[in-house]
Amino acid sequence: MKRTDYISWDEYFMGIAMLSAQRSKDSSTQVGACIVNGENKIVSVGYNGMPTGCLDDEMPWEREGDTSLDTKYPFVCHAELNAILNSNIGNLSGCTVYVTLFPCNECAKAIIQSGIKRVVYYDNKYADTESVKASCMLFGKCGVEFDRYEPSGKDMILSL
Repeated sequence: MKRTDYISWDEYFMGIAMLSAQRSKDSSTQVGACIVNGENKIVSVGYNGMPTGCLDDEMPWEREGDTSLDTKYPFVCHAELNAILNSNIGNLSGCTVYVTLFPCNECAKAIIQSGIKRVVYYDNKYADTESVKASCMLFGKCGVEFDRYEPSGKDMILSL
């Protein structure tokens, strides 16, 4: 008899995004993203981190500093952008991105420009910021659907 307690596609892809987030070296915010095509095939993953070639130990990870150059913000590449740039296919048109944190306006622009048509997000803790409000406006004007992931409450334990 066939198993009936297997995880759904949404659980699977959000789980991949959450697992990807664990690669981030950011001590305050770990974000992961998983891009999926219309055939439920993963075409890319990404997490927030420093650009390729930047030595993590030489870069600032702080949230506050004397200037913005003393913080992580001008340097860290967001998970969504990394997933778009890491894609193993040339065209992301019609794809869905699963992301653990609602995209900022800069990532929203990259999502739109890449052709991704749906965003499934886990958390929107910055919903009241102008950046996220701008993302919502951009998505609405450009026909990108965005949906909050509805946790199923299932627990999974990975022993690595």
